[in-house]
Amino acid sequence: VQLQASGGGMVQAGGSLILACVDTAGTFSSYGAGWFRQSPGKEREFVAAISMFHGRTYYADSVKGRFTISRVDVQNTVYLQMSNLKPEDTGVYYCAAGAPVSPNAFRGYTAYDYWGQGTQVTVSS
Repeated sequence: VQLQASGGGMVQAGGSLILACVDTAGTFSSYGAGWFRQSPGKEREFVAAISMFHGRTYYADSVKGRFTISRVDVQNTVYLQMSNLKPEDTGVYYCAAGAPVSPNAFRGYTAYDYWGQGTQVTVSS
């Protein structure tokens, strides 16, 4: 697995961005996928995740209703559509791949074995 994240940028509050995470090794369909973010001085936090096969989705309460995670396995890509962005959404967003064994496990970064390089999202007020 080799993950490359893209799509970050600077937007005003209320704006939208779409992040993409591509597995250049072509094995993404065999893994669950997640997005995490980290802001200066804060720990990495769970944002959203999607299971393999059934595509079950999981969201942090802070982004529920505003963010949508999806995957296109034939493209080896996982997307994070972000709308109604808020300044508190600012951070470096990381995609990850792994094999979480329970719904709760999807929310923990220790369940993921592979990580992308991160893409910066900045939301101005």
